[in-house]
Amino acid sequence: MDKKEVKDLGYLGYSFQIKLVKQMIEDTKFSESIIDIISPNYFDNEYIRLIIASVKDYKDNYETIPTYETINQIIKAEVRREIARESALEMVKEVINSDSKDCLHTQEVAIKFCKQQELKKANQKIQKILDTGDFDRYEECEEILKQALTIGDVSDNGIDVFHAIEDVLSDDFRSPIQTGIVGLDNLMDGGLSKGELGVILAPFGVGKTTLVTRMANTAYNLGYNVVQIFFEDNPKVIQRKHLTCWTEIPLSDLTENKEEVSRIIPTLKNKEGNLILKKMASDGTTIPHIKQYLRKLTSNGMKPDIVFVDYIDCIAPTKQFKDEWSGEGNVMRQFETMISELDIVGWTAIQGNRSSIGANVVQADMIGGSIKKGQIGHFIVSVAKTLEQKEEGRATMAILKSRFGKDGVIFEDILFDNGTLVIDTNDSSDVSFLDFDKGVKKKDSNFIAEVIKKKRETLGGG
Repeated sequence: MDKKEVKDLGYLGYSFQIKLVKQMIEDTKFSESIIDIISPNYFDNEYIRLIIASVKDYKDNYETIPTYETINQIIKAEVRREIARESALEMVKEVINSDSKDCLHTQEVAIKFCKQQELKKANQKIQKILDTGDFDRYEECEEILKQALTIGDVSDNGIDVFHAIEDVLSDDFRSPIQTGIVGLDNLMDGGLSKGELGVILAPFGVGKTTLVTRMANTAYNLGYNVVQIFFEDNPKVIQRKHLTCWTEIPLSDLTENKEEVSRIIPTLKNKEGNLILKKMASDGTTIPHIKQYLRKLTSNGMKPDIVFVDYIDCIAPTKQFKDEWSGEGNVMRQFETMISELDIVGWTAIQGNRSSIGANVVQADMIGGSIKKGQIGHFIVSVAKTLEQKEEGRATMAILKSRFGKDGVIFEDILFDNGTLVIDTNDSSDVSFLDFDKGVKKKDSNFIAEVIKKKRETLGGG
């Protein structure tokens, strides 16, 4: 669509859009209020879209709004086609020279413009769904329309700090779902409650799936509706892990003990809750896909209480980002928003980077990819295994973040057996990061092994 075509769009058309871009660049306060809401796709001219995308990307990367000069530099560096580059630079000039006398009116109706454009997009999406003839996707259509209508809205005005203070002080102001790992539950005041997000950080091959499965199994045993979503494992592998949790028969021995397993199974089906295992594609699955699936379960009579996603790195962002790290942060933010909207507990796992492999303790700076993945969770626990610990079925867990109380706690050399799915912090004394760090500096890298050896000798464990 060229300039001549878009100048006749009427109210909130080309002229307004030029003024809106000008205000976003020149008025920092206004820009801060609108930057997360507005989308480049709202604008009719491709070169305006390019400018808006540049502004948003720059804000994401540098936490500030770029100047006109900076925008010109970005265009010169990133737009390869000469004709397109010159057209984009001309558009910047037009924005600079545009009339700003109606700036207050432009800012006042900016949200209305966003809603209008979002409704146009929603109508197009819904029409595509209707064109397929798949009328069972009415909930998806409803959600698309709902999101469009709520763009820029603030759902409430907040609450007075003294409102319903008795409820805040009551024992049940949260309804935590236990993990079954005593050390973790104690530090989470009983577990995570609905709307809260937990993150497991570990390198590959350490036991993320083991921990996820153990926690999912515990939640089901407590009578909750549990959904365990995974991307890499065969569903039968996850089923076998749960059977081991219930029967205490090691994974390697399940087949030869199938009669014993079959005898126990009927007693497990009498639980109040449900445990649903769902494998999704590791190529192209997004948070909206997961959200749609969970809503479908709800419409079929099984509203999830808790969802486990193993693991978040397998989920694709819903839009393209300038860099991979921004996309990863966006996925985690979408996941947090989803569990809040659906009023469920959320747990997910993330990969550690190379430095986390074989580390004595996996720390926050060992997150693979974007650090934003760790900034969003309410509770973050890491799992580390040295080569010796892998052989012995043990691990070191560390609490990297907790919004419920104490963090910076390390559970040294706990029982963590991937073959039996037994995870137990009871035989480990917890130490702080500071004490642990002092120990490493004073006694060298074998600090943990020395501490454990002495502890076992003291306790008579050999």
